[in-house]
Amino acid sequence: MGRKLPPFAAVRAFEAAARHLSYTKAADELCLSPSAISHQVRSLEEYLDTKLFERCDNMMQLTLTGTAYAGKMTSLLDVFEVSTLDAADTANQSLRVLCTPGFAARWLVPRLDRFSEPSAIRLRVSVGAPSTDFQANDADVVIGWADDPVAGAEVLPLMQSGRYPVAAPSFVSEHRIKTPADLANVTLMHDETMDQWAEWFAAAGVEPPNIPCGPEFPNCELATSGVEQGLGVSLAYDIMVRETVASGRLVRLFEAVTLPFVIYSFVCQRSRASDPLIAAFREFVFNEVEADGRPPIAVVAE
Repeated sequence: MGRKLPPFAAVRAFEAAARHLSYTKAADELCLSPSAISHQVRSLEEYLDTKLFERCDNMMQLTLTGTAYAGKMTSLLDVFEVSTLDAADTANQSLRVLCTPGFAARWLVPRLDRFSEPSAIRLRVSVGAPSTDFQANDADVVIGWADDPVAGAEVLPLMQSGRYPVAAPSFVSEHRIKTPADLANVTLMHDETMDQWAEWFAAAGVEPPNIPCGPEFPNCELATSGVEQGLGVSLAYDIMVRETVASGRLVRLFEAVTLPFVIYSFVCQRSRASDPLIAAFREFVFNEVEADGRPPIAVVAE
């Protein structure tokens, strides 16, 4: 059954008149005429079948019923106003997401159009591991490196990945890369954050060669971007380059892969974990990761 409610305009006019004990002042507040306020109050009295105002010595006074009803209506309208302002604030809210360049460019941005409110996202990138100090980072959500605990924060492991070598197709052809041992004769890109070439050669079952010195980058995204330009071979995270490999811009070299580990976590302040926009974004990124849970693409150099 529907709610049995009086006309909202009549309630609003009565509540203003009750606060001011004046139709004129209520009319000024609501940008109406005093006669319109009087008409609305009369319509509410007819709806309730009781008097709400009475005149005494030419002054307006609330009846006992009017006094009780006015107090309740003022409280309800206060709650209504606050709830409306909160809803408007939420609708206009921006979500500040701090993450690495690789996560932003290769994973998040291509998917943002599937988020319900993509215009609400304000991306900031960090050259190193994104700071999870919410007192200093000006972020609502951090896509943090690994899954180390953070005081006062909710840390949810988001994605894990192993690594394998990738190169531009032209580079593979030019250098005739056939076996893992052939990598000893080409430029290898190195990553300051976590250089795992020794681990990968071990996974490939070959003795690690004397790895030649190559460019060292502050993050894997810069190394992978250099590889796309044909500058060498980098050790890329599977989950970050699947689409690039599938597109043919990069070639995966060999089947060997390092042991997977958590590379990113979803981090937010525990006190804000239930904020609607944070919760919506959390659900979105975890759904996207789940959708990515297919076997790794295996495009192996021959």
